[in-house]
Amino acid sequence: MPTDLLDAQRILAALSSGARRAVARLEVHTEIDSTNRYLMREAATGAPCGTLCLAECQTAGRGRFGRPWISPYGANLYLSMLWRFKAPPAVLGGFSLVAGAVVADALRRIGAEGLALKWPNDLLWDRRKLGGMLLEVAGEAQGPSALVVGIGINVRMAHDHGHAIDQPWVDLAEVLGGLRVDRNALAARVADALIDAFERFDCEGLTPFLALWDGFDAFRGEQARILLADREIRGRVLGIASDGALRLETADGERRFHAGEVSLRREGEGVGER
Repeated sequence: MPTDLLDAQRILAALSSGARRAVARLEVHTEIDSTNRYLMREAATGAPCGTLCLAECQTAGRGRFGRPWISPYGANLYLSMLWRFKAPPAVLGGFSLVAGAVVADALRRIGAEGLALKWPNDLLWDRRKLGGMLLEVAGEAQGPSALVVGIGINVRMAHDHGHAIDQPWVDLAEVLGGLRVDRNALAARVADALIDAFERFDCEGLTPFLALWDGFDAFRGEQARILLADREIRGRVLGIASDGALRLETADGERRFHAGEVSLRREGEGVGER
């Protein structure tokens, strides 16, 4: 039995004072279908900006494109947060890059060296998956919008749980050299980073986060494949554009791709994705 079960009061106490004021509601569930799915339902019924949801396990955790996210009990961090914006949904797509950059930075601050980001939503270490972000948004065409950002981080994953993952993976305990990770303190750090990012993004957009993302970019300069529904495009990754699009140098010149359309793979890498 894990010794550091999630505790709402411990998480609140570990937040910065500003983040604590921004959390309108904090829920910790023993079991839930999906923290993101739950908050999307709650958003539709009027849940306030700053609603934070965590769970010990998810029975239907999801990654990108609806792929399953392996969510064993008490092992990892499954966290989602609802934030409301006046902006329309189309403006918020780049926030998946923001979330990845600030979460990677938060983990680096606790000693996790060698982290990298794979566009648009994967957190890697030694080319193995440590975590991911899932962005979902609902709203009117001209705004306002309700944005739910889900963060999944492998904290200490037993190998038998990891057998169901169809790609190389790693957990934070290994990244930190076997050090014990307090999931309540980790949840507070992640929530702090997200809240600060929500507030800055609302005022300044994606621009202030581009340099942070570039510092973690796992693919910049590498040969890669873009997988579309009906074809594959090869080229060299040039980084990301000011709107969060992936820049790819192809035989026909530079092309740009947005996250909803495609998957990114290194040359020689398989197609499995958690």
